[in-house]
Amino acid sequence: MQKHKPQLSFWQIWNMCFGFLGIQFGFALQNGNVSRIFQTLGAKVDDIPILWVAAPLTGLIVQPIIGYWSDRTWGKLGRRRPFFLYGAILTTLSLFFMPNSPTLWIAAGMLWIMDASINVTMEPFRALVGDNLNEKQRANGYAMQSFFIGIGAVVASALPWMMTNWFGISNTAEPGQIPESVKYAFYFGGVVLFLAVGWTILKTKEYSPQQLAEFAGEAVETQAKQSYQVINYARAALISGVIGGSILAAVIGLQLEKELYLLSGLFLSFTLVLLIAGYLQQRGSTSGGFYNVIYDVFTMPGTMRQLAVVQFFSWFALFAMWIYTTSAVTSFHYGTTEVTSKAYNDGADWVGVLFAAYNGFAALAAVCIPVMVNRLGMRGAHCINLLLGAGALLSFKMITDPGLLWLPMVGIGFAWASILSLPYAMLSNSLPAHKMGVFMGIFNFFIVIPQLMAASVLGLILRNLFDNQPIFALVVGGVSFLLAAVAVMRVKIEQQ
Repeated sequence: MQKHKPQLSFWQIWNMCFGFLGIQFGFALQNGNVSRIFQTLGAKVDDIPILWVAAPLTGLIVQPIIGYWSDRTWGKLGRRRPFFLYGAILTTLSLFFMPNSPTLWIAAGMLWIMDASINVTMEPFRALVGDNLNEKQRANGYAMQSFFIGIGAVVASALPWMMTNWFGISNTAEPGQIPESVKYAFYFGGVVLFLAVGWTILKTKEYSPQQLAEFAGEAVETQAKQSYQVINYARAALISGVIGGSILAAVIGLQLEKELYLLSGLFLSFTLVLLIAGYLQQRGSTSGGFYNVIYDVFTMPGTMRQLAVVQFFSWFALFAMWIYTTSAVTSFHYGTTEVTSKAYNDGADWVGVLFAAYNGFAALAAVCIPVMVNRLGMRGAHCINLLLGAGALLSFKMITDPGLLWLPMVGIGFAWASILSLPYAMLSNSLPAHKMGVFMGIFNFFIVIPQLMAASVLGLILRNLFDNQPIFALVVGGVSFLLAAVAVMRVKIEQQ
């Protein structure tokens, strides 16, 4: 007989989501300061996107693996919480080392390690909401995560500014040296991350695999068995290989920008993955994690396919903002590209404040989103919030006074809170309980792929269409948000 998950109290949901406060400390410090660190260590503006490749590429690999493993884990700490703990330890250590990177390439490598560590912790948090909450409470659970993300990022994004203006720590340094204000911000963030994730580990209980099976109306043995469809991996590999090979030939033959090698490599790597999956299918070796993840990519629920389009355009816009806001504001609003100048560092600090502001508005938006969902439904609420984000990014080109740039942060905050909650709420209601983790990890593909696309083509677009002016990257991001708003209204929400 199928059982129903009980309603959790406000404080149970609070404790379950509290760890995201710490995760966002790490995420916000990374997003707000890594481009600054890269430029300080000698990176040129048009090199920054390729240096940022580590972050999305790491998520592409790590999240589905962690999701698959956490679906099959059960021990003293539970199902998802062991990954919270190990990821938190690694992320804290990375935050301590990142601002002490002596060279540009060591900093790029640390971004890779730091992002992998954050992903180990973050991915199971998404699945935990699906595990512990019933369908009626999931939108509230993901909104609570957005609330903590907003609160954490408000403080974390403003930390370098706070270190300088409240505690008198210098925000400038010798050429090639990271300012002390950035270093101390990273140290403080590492401590907060570990303590916040530890709170969730200690205060949250998880349902056992047997209990989750009862809630799903299945036996554990039934969940463990899977019948496989025959997938035409060879056809998919041929299409992917032709696209990747054509891009590579064009880059070499026409001497196009080096960033396009990344796009070619993405398609060619996927071709290899598909050929391996096809070989395993032919041999009947379908029980391993590698094959199951690739198989699930091809058999994902319809709602997930439609949400993939929404996520693609949403995260393309966000990545454009994270990469280029510092260089856009310092060059367009402060009139400098000299990274050692006071004007540049004042502008970079102001970007930190702006990022803190949009996360603060995101915390407020997280309170409003459940009300919007009750009146407009999840699709309508998400569409409105994406439109607010589009208008916000487009307005950066029209606002010339940097002191007024906090106004667009309202729209960015609503879009950000919505992106972090409503797609996951729509998705989780369409997923089988015993595959919540792996599908949440696969869903990350549609966050990572647009980020890799942005790293590949944004620099190319700016150089060839906009005279290498970073402000136009934000305009492109605004258009991308508009496309996401249109796409979300086409999503059909399925129920398991």
